[in-house]
Amino acid sequence: MSEVVRLEVADGIATIVLDRPKMNALDAQMQQRLVEVAEEVSTRTDVAAVVVWGGERVFAAGADIKEMAEMSYPDMAAHVRLLQRFSQALAAIPKPTVAAITGFALGGGLETALCCDFRVVADNAKLGLPEITLGIIPGAGGTQRLPRLVGPARAKELIFTGRMVSAAEALEIGLVDEVVPAAEVLEAARRKVAPFVGGPAQALRAAKEAVDRGLEVDLGTGLGIEAQLFSALFATQDQKSGMRSFMDDGPGKATFEGV
Repeated sequence: MSEVVRLEVADGIATIVLDRPKMNALDAQMQQRLVEVAEEVSTRTDVAAVVVWGGERVFAAGADIKEMAEMSYPDMAAHVRLLQRFSQALAAIPKPTVAAITGFALGGGLETALCCDFRVVADNAKLGLPEITLGIIPGAGGTQRLPRLVGPARAKELIFTGRMVSAAEALEIGLVDEVVPAAEVLEAARRKVAPFVGGPAQALRAAKEAVDRGLEVDLGTGLGIEAQLFSALFATQDQKSGMRSFMDDGPGKATFEGV
């Protein structure tokens, strides 16, 4: 099981590598392994940020259709729990995350990328949610995360038609954050999150939680979430170090320990 999804850690950055040739079709084995790896990087103190990488050829071309094609309603009612669990586990990683996308990110592949905070894509990338062409809809969060990212009208157009978008269009509509040559995707993704290594880990965790939870509630409730998380940071050593450094040496010179 460990071979289809590998975890590599270097210089404070964990790389979750999808490795199920040829197209990284996300079968139940990969989905379960993604849950395990997401939970591991969430708790490892030597990991400050996470890259999800599908390799040089393809990010992930979707869920494994052969595995699902003959499932009955009771079968899928049970299996969809795993679809939701693996995507929720990725989204819940309390550290900055970025998807490094080369080639296709379709269906469950794009849903995997949508679980990340950022998306860096190759100029040859193709992204989409083609489930409608199979007579189904996205089931690993696509109908919920895509509208929150690009707005409901654009999301509906992409989901209703199932069409693929180019890297350039994805950047234009806010689906991705950066487009680079294919050979530079992994390095660009690492650069995206490298500044968070050695940063105030508790504050980064709180910032991510405040934004993500705030998107689910009304403004007043979101402000309450922010206030609670803001106040809690005054129990951390990083808050003391950061403010003392600001007073003594000016902004941007603090050294953080992540506690």
